[in-house]
Order: sequence, then C-alpha cells, then structure tokens
Amino acid sequence: MSLKISTYNDEELVTLYREKDIRAAVGELFKRHSLMCFTVCMKYLKDEDAAQDASMNIFENLFRDLKQHHIQNFRSWLHTVCRNYCLMELRKPQLTSALPNFFEENEDDFMQWKQLLHPIAEAEDKEAQLQVLEQSLQELNEKQRICIELFYLKSNSYEQVSNLTGMALNEVKSNIQNGKRNLKIALKNKGVIMALIWVLWMC
Repeated sequence: MSLKISTYNDEELVTLYREKDIRAAVGELFKRHSLMCFTVCMKYLKDEDAAQDASMNIFENLFRDLKQHHIQNFRSWLHTVCRNYCLMELRKPQLTSALPNFFEENEDDFMQWKQLLHPIAEAEDKEAQLQVLEQSLQELNEKQRICIELFYLKSNSYEQVSNLTGMALNEVKSNIQNGKRNLKIALKNKGVIMALIWVLWMC
C-alpha cells in the first residue's frame, strides 16, 4: 500500500519512522525543515559551507536520534538539536588552542582552568553556563564583541581582525583587552568563574 507521506504531520512522521522504519518519513521531515535548520546553523557558525555541512550531518543523525528520543514537538526539538550541534562545533580544537593566550595575563586563571577541566567535563549545568557566556558576550559593545569572537573563536590574528573589521591594529588590540576585562566582570557578576566558563565552551 502506498503511503502519502506528505499528508502526515511532523509528529506522525516521527512515529511512522520509529515504529515502521519508513525512511521516507525522515526525508519528508528534511524537506520541511532543512531551511530552518540551515538558518539556525548560519546564526551560530557564520559560514555558509559550515552551516550546510552541519545541516546535512544533523539530518543524517536523525535516523539514529529519532529512535532514541521521545519527541512531542518535532520542530522545537530540532531547533534545539541544531543549536546544540553548532555549540559543539564552536567548542572544537580551534578554541582549545586559544585558551592559553586568553589566560596569559593571569597565571592563576590558567592554573584554575587546568584544575577544573576534569570535574567540569561532567557538570550537569553546562547548558546554563553556556547561556550565561552567550548573554555576556552580547552585552559587550559591538566592537569588543566582534574582536573577541574573531580573535578567540575564529582564531584570527590581530592583523586579520584589523583587515576584517577595518579597525586600526591598536584599536583591535584595545577592544580585545577591554572586551576580555568586561567579559570577566560580567561573568563574575553573574557568579561564573572565568576559567570555568571557557572550559564549558570548549568541551
């Protein structure tokens, strides 16, 4: 019997795949939500190719994930999946290499980061801490936020940040220094240790 996949709502498609292993149901979900997924990935990754690759990986993982999770609202669940996937991408090794430079001015912070690495990897409140970091980054003035993101999260040099933003080299360095200081203050005011939040971002 031929199924009219397009007539099923999202949750019915999820059930169809979970219970009868009809892969076309996942294909229909991809057609409906691939644009949303790509848009979310672009928001976080800021790169079209990376966002496209992330979207494809996310939908490939659906064949596994849909059978492992109880989903009541597929679109909302997928939005969260896309966001978490991108956050994991942003925590990959390019940020690891930036951490020693970030803490070079404060040896105590760097030692604290090393000591916290193991226990924090198992902390249950990672997502809440990461949300605090994201919020605090957005509270920086625009120039400081852009310079921090380009230098630490995108691994650009001072000169590259200068070329990308049109700022003078001294202005870039000033924005990074002031942005780091303001970010530390904002995080401490929220009860978050600076070394802790960067470990969470990296993991």
